[in-house]
Amino acid sequence: MDLLTTWNPLGDRAMTIGDLDNYRTEAIDILFHLRLVGSSANAARIVQNVVNQAFGLSLSLGECAVVGREIQAFIR
Repeated sequence: MDLLTTWNPLGDRAMTIGDLDNYRTEAIDILFHLRLVGSSANAARIVQNVVNQAFGLSLSLGECAVVGREIQAFIR
């Protein structure tokens, strides 16, 4: 949650989402998918898919790469 909150892919729009809860649901979804796929998981791709689907964004893989690496490093 902290990594996603710091990254804040919604920017100022985050203030308008009442049940955002510091990206808690998205963090859970990302961790679930990482665990499901295992060590071969591409964390940036999972972050991209989860965040884009959750908020109707169109973030590129490159925009999700840094936070994806940080998430993988954190869970190791």
